[in-house]
Amino acid sequence: MDKILEGLVSSSHPLPLKRVIVRRVVESAETPLSQAQCRAMFALSTRLVLQGPDPFQRQVGRQVLEAYGRYHRDEFEAFFNRGLVLGLLQRGYGELSNRDPAILDYIQAGLRLIMSCPSVLELFELLQVEALRLVCERPAPPLCARLCQLLGDFPQCLPRGRKLSLAFCQQLVRSIAHFQSQGSREAELRLYVSQVTQVSGLLRSVWKAEPDTLLPSLQELFAVISAADSSFEPSVALASLVQHIPLQMITVLIRSLTTDPNVKDASMTQALCRMIDWLSWPLAQHVETWVIALLKGLAAVQKFTILIDVTLLKIELVFNRLWFPLVRPGALAVLSHMLLSFQHSPEAFHLIVPHVVGLVHSFKRDGLPSSTAFLMQLTELIHCMMYHYSGFPELYEPILEAVKDMPKPTEEKIKLILSQSAWTSQSSSLPSCLSRLSGKSETGKTGLINLGNTCYMNSVIQALFMATDFRRHVLSLNLNGCNSLMRKLQHLFAFLAHTQREAYAPRIFFEASRPPWFTPRSQQDCSEYLRFLLDRLHEEERTLKALSSAKTSESIMNEESQTQEAVHKAQVFAEALCMGSEERTLIEKMFGGKLKTTICCLNCKSMSQKEEAFTDLSLAFCPPTSLDNVGPKCMEHSEVEDDYMVQTNTLATSPAGETPLNNLEVNGGCDTIINEGTMKDFSTEPNSENTTNSELNKVQDNRDMSQTLVGKNTLSVTDLLNYFLAPEILSGDNKYYCEKCASLQNAEKTMQIIEEPEYLILTLLRFSYDPKCHIRRKILDNVSLPLVLELPVKRATSALAVVSGGWSVGVEISDIGENLAKKLKPSGADEVTCPQLVPYTLSSVVVHSGVSSESGHYYSYARNVTGSGPSGLCHQSTALSLVSPQDKLLTEESPCTVVENELDAEMPKEWFLFNDSRVTFTSFQSVQKITSRFPKDTAYVLFYKKQNSTCGFNTNSANGLWVNGDPPLQKDLMDAITKDNKLYLQEQELSARTQALQAASASCSFRPNGFDDNDPPGSCGPTGGGGGGGFSTVGRLVF
Repeated sequence: MDKILEGLVSSSHPLPLKRVIVRRVVESAETPLSQAQCRAMFALSTRLVLQGPDPFQRQVGRQVLEAYGRYHRDEFEAFFNRGLVLGLLQRGYGELSNRDPAILDYIQAGLRLIMSCPSVLELFELLQVEALRLVCERPAPPLCARLCQLLGDFPQCLPRGRKLSLAFCQQLVRSIAHFQSQGSREAELRLYVSQVTQVSGLLRSVWKAEPDTLLPSLQELFAVISAADSSFEPSVALASLVQHIPLQMITVLIRSLTTDPNVKDASMTQALCRMIDWLSWPLAQHVETWVIALLKGLAAVQKFTILIDVTLLKIELVFNRLWFPLVRPGALAVLSHMLLSFQHSPEAFHLIVPHVVGLVHSFKRDGLPSSTAFLMQLTELIHCMMYHYSGFPELYEPILEAVKDMPKPTEEKIKLILSQSAWTSQSSSLPSCLSRLSGKSETGKTGLINLGNTCYMNSVIQALFMATDFRRHVLSLNLNGCNSLMRKLQHLFAFLAHTQREAYAPRIFFEASRPPWFTPRSQQDCSEYLRFLLDRLHEEERTLKALSSAKTSESIMNEESQTQEAVHKAQVFAEALCMGSEERTLIEKMFGGKLKTTICCLNCKSMSQKEEAFTDLSLAFCPPTSLDNVGPKCMEHSEVEDDYMVQTNTLATSPAGETPLNNLEVNGGCDTIINEGTMKDFSTEPNSENTTNSELNKVQDNRDMSQTLVGKNTLSVTDLLNYFLAPEILSGDNKYYCEKCASLQNAEKTMQIIEEPEYLILTLLRFSYDPKCHIRRKILDNVSLPLVLELPVKRATSALAVVSGGWSVGVEISDIGENLAKKLKPSGADEVTCPQLVPYTLSSVVVHSGVSSESGHYYSYARNVTGSGPSGLCHQSTALSLVSPQDKLLTEESPCTVVENELDAEMPKEWFLFNDSRVTFTSFQSVQKITSRFPKDTAYVLFYKKQNSTCGFNTNSANGLWVNGDPPLQKDLMDAITKDNKLYLQEQELSARTQALQAASASCSFRPNGFDDNDPPGSCGPTGGGGGGGFSTVGRLVF
């Protein structure tokens, strides 16, 4: 068989024919073969794999080797023995060098085939020795990366024992130092970077598994970069190791390094220069942090000679890195520190002055938000330098001309920056170069870790958590023994409120609350997620209440006979479900409101009315100012019928007679945005005569109102809500089917809010469907957000006949007074509409950053708004607010606007910015100006809290256990939080002990001659500091 195969692959037969025959040969591997035949096939396939002259023969070799090795495992175990592997690694195969990566490919394939055989243990021991030998021979990047891939797939092949492990890590560091890219084209550079990443990734794995190897590896790294050998320049690829060094070690390592008497000034200068060169590495993370920390550490011990030499040697290189966006942030941070600290002479600044104008013009041509932000930082830096080194107008005039359009810092700010940045101010500020490594931010709030494009969930959860009354209700629920979604939300809220960690990972809640159609690790619509979450919580509570009520009823009727038991259970559950629907759920209490929709046929004047529950209102954008072609709001014809309203998007199917929670939307959803529209004055008693003239007058009046709405430069939420409540003419293709007329007729549709929610959720419909491109585009219009909003609510003194959700049909508009009231309501009931302006205060804003609903990023602004709300938010005697369309609209300047400004000025640090793990203080001005500063960042979902409402909570509890107004936690929740907080403190203590041991240990001495095996290694474990994995410093994707 081997002769046939050998002759076939080298023949001149057509390739398809050879593939067919090869497939037959592979299939014949299942047939019994003698040991000699198997050995011949293994030898032939090995030769084809390693020496095949073309890809086809090498592929055939791999296929045959895998097939015959799988079906004749004992024979392959005898063939793939220690002698064969050792010969391949030391002598190669024929003309193939032992340093060819193909050798390692073949060995890895063989190991997979004999993993279950006893002889594999002998091969593991052999490879442990050979792996160390290979890295000592300084393999090229392709071979080293291939070796690290093999060791990553088979960690049993890693050198074992303390000395061998240390030697392997140190030699691997030196191997990286010898790496050089073999080409300059982009594809070659990408391949080179991936190979380096593969090698550094293996080192990270070893450091994590064996923490004792980390410090000696860092000593070896310093020995390499501090060496004064002019014939050898260490590779910049060493920068790939920096991201794997825990930032928690920075203080003790820098202090040890800068105070070690064995480290000479020349070695320190060389090492620092090469670390600055690492800024050029495209995937370097935290390099600038370590460089700045070392610069500050040297200033703290007054080694100014090193600082001066390094600054003058490297300042131009650092400045040139600003041309490359990928490494620009780190380069700008280092450049700023070097220039601002070098205050004894203009020499360093004047080295870069000739290059400033060109870079500024490049940033301006770029036009990108990131380039503009960097230009502002650079401009501030340049102004500080020119202020400090005045007297060189011939040098500075071109720069001043180039940056004349950029904001200039005040003199006080310049003086402050310069005073804080001098070398003499660094004596006690070494830790200031570090960002906060662990523990909550100064805001006292907890962030949420992004689990992979879960910012849509994080932003919504933070907004719900900051809805104070809702949070308190959730935390006060007694849900012991229940595994419901509400229980998981309670658990999440409890940790957000009481954990000591900086950020919490909501993995359990995410898996439980993610809609089934949401693809994991993909960006989703936060509004859709919010609706799904509230609906799930609502339906879950109803079901649990029904089950609880059914069990109670069953326990009372235990005397019934067995024959009636089944029928009784069904009846009890049905009755319980009806009873449960009468008692409002927490979601209904907090977010549920009611809206009444009326459709009036313009032919017969009959009216249809329906009440619907909602949890949020979706607001479409007003039509453009040009209303020459006046038309109705866009509504689907099939959705305009007596028994259905297009503006209601039902969240869950409910039994008959129940009112489901709904999401009210204009135009049936966010996929359709109106291009033209008509909003008309609404009158409750239109004249039955001269209908045509009356309607024309309404259209003209409505045109004036619409132009008032959209004539301003910036729309407001008030405008959008007025547009939502404005009357709507159904005509043309969107005519209404009137049952009385038994035909399609022109009609007028109006909506009124008849019951307001505690929390009003407004979604701005920013995503419109483009039928040409079949994509959802984003409307980037800026919308002003009022801090105080007054919602028009028209309550009735008695219940309507349509409260069940059905339509009342056949009422003629000519019937007025008592007759009309009798047709709309039960006999004897008088309807008195009482319009009332209900004040709301802005609680949270979820912002979408990006241009598409399928991409971008979500974050949220929020503040604590209690039930009563701040006093004096609005004065009903003077405040103008949302009113019904026939009344006066909000003007440009409202007294509430003045109140908003005063409120925001009086309450500093009231607003918070939640951006996944990061929580910072902000202001209402920042919320208002976000779109003007960042055009792609737009308000998307708004939470308003009704004022002067306590929701039944007494925060001044007599038991004294309430924390910041929140109720005391259930015992099991408190136990879980206490346990996690203890774990967090243990992690912090371990980190502190590790750093103390390292500082006192002789192994912390960074001697250029490397590591002495007689010294204790120290113990920086993978759980050191940071609340969960000191090595988990690789940046996550944000979006």
